[in-house]
Amino acid sequence: MSYIQLFLSFLQIGAFSFGGGYAAMPLIQNQVVTLHHWLTAGEFNDLVTISQMTPGPIAVNSATFVGLRIAGLPGAVIATAGCILPSCILVSALAYVYTKYKKLTMLQGILNTLRPAVVAMIATAGMSIIITSFWGDAGFSLPAVMSGLKVDAVLIFAAALFVLRRFDINPIYVMVLAGVCQTVITAAGGMVG
Repeated sequence: MSYIQLFLSFLQIGAFSFGGGYAAMPLIQNQVVTLHHWLTAGEFNDLVTISQMTPGPIAVNSATFVGLRIAGLPGAVIATAGCILPSCILVSALAYVYTKYKKLTMLQGILNTLRPAVVAMIATAGMSIIITSFWGDAGFSLPAVMSGLKVDAVLIFAAALFVLRRFDINPIYVMVLAGVCQTVITAAGGMVG
């Protein structure tokens, strides 16, 4: 693994991730898990969790984490720089163009066209995380839908979703409670087994 490869991988992620960090997750997963095998699918889920819990943009946090994991502090700096460089250039250029031409109908049409693609990318990232959480690194397969299902993960997910939708509770508290529940379940399973 070279620093150039790390920089170029996150440069691609930074250049093509429209719609924020959640939309970048499929791109990050493709580079980090599928193409370069820097992380496993389970480690990628951990990466997503850590990136959400730490302050800052998810894509930048992910770049920093992956860079640190595979190449130490220099890798973290290089991956993070690769991730944010396209945004810095693009946002500066777009800010100028948008302030100059914001009333153009064609520009508003382009922005309206990008929205469905961003929603699809976010949904893809969410489904990928759910499949790995519920079925592990083996993934989802129709013949073995119930055999590899992690029932505790499904129940914690359902309970967290219910609490978030029903009550006005800070999502951070729900995440902490879900983590405590999983830790208790894991510890109880270790005592029984």
